Amino acid sequence: MLQLDIGLLLTQRGLVQYCSIDVLPPQPRRLMNRLHFLALTFGVCVTTSSATPSPLQAVQEAYDVVIEGGQIVDGTGNAWYPGDVGIRGDRIVTIAAPGALADRQAINRIDASGMVVSPGFIDIQSHSRFSFLGGGDGRVVSKVTMGVTTEIMGESTTNAPSSPQMLTNSGPAAGVSQFETFGEWIEAMEDHKASVNFGSFVGGSTIRVVGMGMAMGEAGDRERRAMQQAVQESMEDGAFGIATALVYPPGNFASTDELISINEAMAPYGGVYITHLRSEADNFLEAIDEALEIGIQADVPIEIYHLKAGGRRNWHKAAEAVAKIDSARASGVDVQANMYPYTAGGTGLDACFPPWASADGLLYENLADPEMRMKIRSEMEVQTEPWEPFCSLATPEGTMLLGLNLPEHQQYRGWWLSDVAEAMDKHWTETAMDLVLAERQRVGTIYFLMSEENVAMQIAQPWMKFGTDAGGMDPTTATGLAHPRTYGTFARVLGKYVREEGALTLEDAVRKMSSAVATRLKIRDRGVLREGYYADLVVFDPETVADHATYERPHQLSTGVVHVLVNGVGVVSDGQHTGEMPGLAVRGPGWTGWEQR
Repeated sequence: MLQLDIGLLLTQRGLVQYCSIDVLPPQPRRLMNRLHFLALTFGVCVTTSSATPSPLQAVQEAYDVVIEGGQIVDGTGNAWYPGDVGIRGDRIVTIAAPGALADRQAINRIDASGMVVSPGFIDIQSHSRFSFLGGGDGRVVSKVTMGVTTEIMGESTTNAPSSPQMLTNSGPAAGVSQFETFGEWIEAMEDHKASVNFGSFVGGSTIRVVGMGMAMGEAGDRERRAMQQAVQESMEDGAFGIATALVYPPGNFASTDELISINEAMAPYGGVYITHLRSEADNFLEAIDEALEIGIQADVPIEIYHLKAGGRRNWHKAAEAVAKIDSARASGVDVQANMYPYTAGGTGLDACFPPWASADGLLYENLADPEMRMKIRSEMEVQTEPWEPFCSLATPEGTMLLGLNLPEHQQYRGWWLSDVAEAMDKHWTETAMDLVLAERQRVGTIYFLMSEENVAMQIAQPWMKFGTDAGGMDPTTATGLAHPRTYGTFARVLGKYVREEGALTLEDAVRKMSSAVATRLKIRDRGVLREGYYADLVVFDPETVADHATYERPHQLSTGVVHVLVNGVGVVSDGQHTGEMPGLAVRGPGWTGWEQR
């Protein structure tokens, strides 16, 4: 028996008849044809299930948020178009013509007139992991105020997986929270809450420590099996792939063959090999060749972190690197890259020392030992082995010290290493060693290494994406100095390189900030403005969006990003953080929990 529910529905166009079929057993084709004829003739609406409302009923439900009057840049790279966006719960449910949602009920309406409505930006290289645990409040203010809605962590080091020894060495006293499994770490961040979505690669150096500790040398079969098992378990726990930093110990202790073997363990899970190359300077092109070899031999996609040619003597290699990547892609190799839009990089002052100085975790002991200290200084002054001599590449005059904590050193924050050396009346090599030894920490440092011309050239490449290479900060509580990319990366691309210099179009910039990353990492239902996708959105003024953080005064928020929604919840309203924490974990394609979703 066919049961119909017939009534009247008030729509924008007036009263129309409708009907819904509550129960529809198998019917002859003739009956179905008759129903469709009635629908067309009398404006009758026919549905086939009582479990879900009819389309007309569903479309009349109130929205939680309506964003109206904006220029939609949907993240695909397609040209912008005018439209309204309707959000219900954590999803985009309607993208309509301008004014189509004007008379619809909505709890919150956002007037986006004169502004761009785009997908939220995905930071492919974040270091906010401490903000998402006990060490931070999870709001990552500097990130959300430039439009970031998802952060991907993992370069080199992660808080999991851990060997028993790693767990023993961790804890509040060590300043590190380690977890036995990658999944436990992600769950701990979920419990902590965050304003943005978050996920991670598994750190290549962490995997190395699981098998080898801080020892130099080739991993044997037993050690490799331990590393491969840790990789496989991490992929099943939701890692996006393996992330290495081959310029720092213990990452640079790993051989090419070892890296191929751990990536082979990752390959069946659909992950990506992402790497801070073994060299971004004198052996830059050779390091790209190594990354290509690892990806080809392990049969995994390759992503290069913060592509750059470091040091004036290597600036000409940037164009050669782009040509090498283009050539590899033309031959069928899946290689891409990302970058930050600045001419200076940031890492520790200990990057001025040869890697072997940190072997077995003995850096401070070696710096305190006169004989080892002389050996370290000799290698810093006259390089005899292949490693990345940051201070030499940037020169002491281009090396800015930030992370000095001791009271007697704080006067040197923001100083050039050359000036500190002069004030201390020491050679710059001795100054660097003394500071790291006294501070007993890496000492955050900015190295001016790149050319502005190369930055603009790389930004325009179709396979380029963007990452901050920084953790989120709050300017009201931050102390000391930081790299301005912490506050400005995405706004700088939109303001300086899109609006002012025309290095790329607005649509392409948004694509590289959103869907390009989501597609690369197989992040589900994010990165594009599309009905049914999560409501991660940014509303910004294309005429005013700008970064303001500088190397001397970094703790300045970007402006021009007016509203940011994460999973349908406003985390930025009228340019101010709302305090909301709606972020969710995002996981890689190998996650075994997909079956429960």
